[in-house]
Amino acid sequence: MVEALRYMATDVVAIIGPQCSVVAPIISHVASELRFPLLSFAATDPTLSSLQFPFFVRTAQSDLYQMTAVADIIDHYGWKEVIAIFIDDDWGRNGVSALNDKLAERRCKISYKVGIQPDSSVTQGAIMDILVKVALMQSRIVVLHLNQIVGFKVFSVANHLGMMGNGYVWIATDWLSLVLDSESPLPSETMDKIQGVLTLRQHTPDSDRKRAFFARWNRITGGSPQLNAYGLYAYDTVWLLANSLDAFFNQGGVISFSNDSRISSMAGSALHLEAMSIFDDGVLLLKNILLSDFVGLTGPLKFNSDRSLILPAYDIINVLGTGIRQIGYWSNYSGLSTVSPETLYTRPQNRSSANQKLYSVIWPGETLSKPRGWVFPNNGKLLRIGVPNRVSYKEFVSQIRGTDMFKGFCIDVFTAAVNLLPYAVPYKFISFGDGRKNPSYTELVNKITAGEFDAVVGDIAIVTNRTRIVDFTQPYVSSGLVIVARLEKERSGAWAFLQPFSRRMWIVTGSFFLIVGIVVWILEHRINDEFRGPPKQQVITILWFSFSTMFFAHRENTMSTLGRLVLLVWLFVVLIINSSYTASLTSILTVEHLSSPIKGIQSLAATNEPIGYQEGSFAERYLSEELNISRSRLVSLGSPEAYALALKRGPGNGGVAAVVDERPYVELFLSSQCTFKVVG
Repeated sequence: MVEALRYMATDVVAIIGPQCSVVAPIISHVASELRFPLLSFAATDPTLSSLQFPFFVRTAQSDLYQMTAVADIIDHYGWKEVIAIFIDDDWGRNGVSALNDKLAERRCKISYKVGIQPDSSVTQGAIMDILVKVALMQSRIVVLHLNQIVGFKVFSVANHLGMMGNGYVWIATDWLSLVLDSESPLPSETMDKIQGVLTLRQHTPDSDRKRAFFARWNRITGGSPQLNAYGLYAYDTVWLLANSLDAFFNQGGVISFSNDSRISSMAGSALHLEAMSIFDDGVLLLKNILLSDFVGLTGPLKFNSDRSLILPAYDIINVLGTGIRQIGYWSNYSGLSTVSPETLYTRPQNRSSANQKLYSVIWPGETLSKPRGWVFPNNGKLLRIGVPNRVSYKEFVSQIRGTDMFKGFCIDVFTAAVNLLPYAVPYKFISFGDGRKNPSYTELVNKITAGEFDAVVGDIAIVTNRTRIVDFTQPYVSSGLVIVARLEKERSGAWAFLQPFSRRMWIVTGSFFLIVGIVVWILEHRINDEFRGPPKQQVITILWFSFSTMFFAHRENTMSTLGRLVLLVWLFVVLIINSSYTASLTSILTVEHLSSPIKGIQSLAATNEPIGYQEGSFAERYLSEELNISRSRLVSLGSPEAYALALKRGPGNGGVAAVVDERPYVELFLSSQCTFKVVG
């Protein structure tokens, strides 16, 4: 940094560099004050912003895109928690912060992160202390955002601790691919320590120009050192600046400098800052740089509105054997794919999950099976799960006698849900209740807010006052309060034949018989001799004709068209009445009918008879506070047997008129009790 500041004391129109993200903010600030562009092909810190440093131009891809690619890989394989090990400087911290944000967008997270001091003097003992803690964690997905010196020390210690075997996933940022590209082949002992590791590399498309350049480079250097992606970006950066200077001069730009009064006032200091001067036409040169649009070795060199290179993309590499194997690509355009980004750019954008693909990976431990990504941690805190110790309806939840284990439908649902989670949830069940009566579920829920339990599992109804203090899962049993009452048999006596129709129905039916008889007589008596005679005889004829149609036994013939039409409609109605009456009477005489005087909660509340409820249920509070039923009428019942006994006794013999309880318990109760039913 000091050397850069000394260099700025000369007449500077642009600087290519620095190669370190940590130095870049200071140099960028000075460059912005002196108004000359600072082009960096290696400062990938995602927080280096053109808003803060207007003369800073990044000619490579930001780590923001690299961390997006890492987050997409993690999400693609269904992992939810990762461990991040990073260099503890601005570059490392900002990179991991970007990774955390991108993981959060995909509902993943960094469960543990640890920084390593950035200098190369870090000892293996310090790294071992870090990795021992990592080995105790539940996550087995490790992301390394380091430099090559510290990174290979971490792999060496991890290999010694057996952490490069089956079950682990190691994802290294592009520092590893730079080493593999620049120094390949690495010693076999080094390669053995990084088998199965995934790493990323800034994508540069294949082209004839790129292949010709590599050939020229190898002729000049003899193949050592080899070129990596940042070498190509450095080459393109030089051409970018050269083309921009050419455009600058063609536009009449002039190399001239002026002094800054703020700097001149510091003359005589040991730093000799007064030698620095402002590049007068720096804004014009910066404009030409940002308007550049040509194809280099790394692909199109063109900047978007955020002053970032367009079309960011990365190669995804799997370390295998003595070399590497590319398993796919990531691009900001289409995400993960096995097709090169240049091909995808010609197609419509598609980020659907079905299109996110990678080739198979050889994971650490030389396995093709995707690692689960987590284990039960050795130092994990067990979740304290409260479970009601019921004495009735044990089919829902109950404690196995003599053990700390529980069984029942609710426990089965909880266990099945936990087994579907993509990460470990260690827990222990804690019994709540004395085992002699059903505990209060309201008190059980309050234990969560008091900190005694982390969660509660059981047949706990979702009611308003409980939702104000805790969160519930989606219900997995139909709920609601219902009324259970005793049924009495309806006896059929000598007058049972009148029961199919109500009194009103009988009156209406009889009235229609008379009306139809009168209507037919009116239409027939003028032309039909059978409907003539003395008044008494005509009345008898009307009555006989109308009622005989019930049995289709009428003897009088109808001669008028209207009379026949009325009679036809009426006979059809009579047929329906006969059929309905016959069916109802048959049912009354052959099927046993049960009834209850209670028709609903209103009729039950309007009486003064006692009402039963399940011990520990919220029904007591609901009946007393919401329906204003006196607590003296409420009777606590502790078991299905108590339900049946109280209902059979009835309110006159020390029992109850009805029981109000939750539907799941009632359905279980009625499955073995046939003399009771839900009413209202």
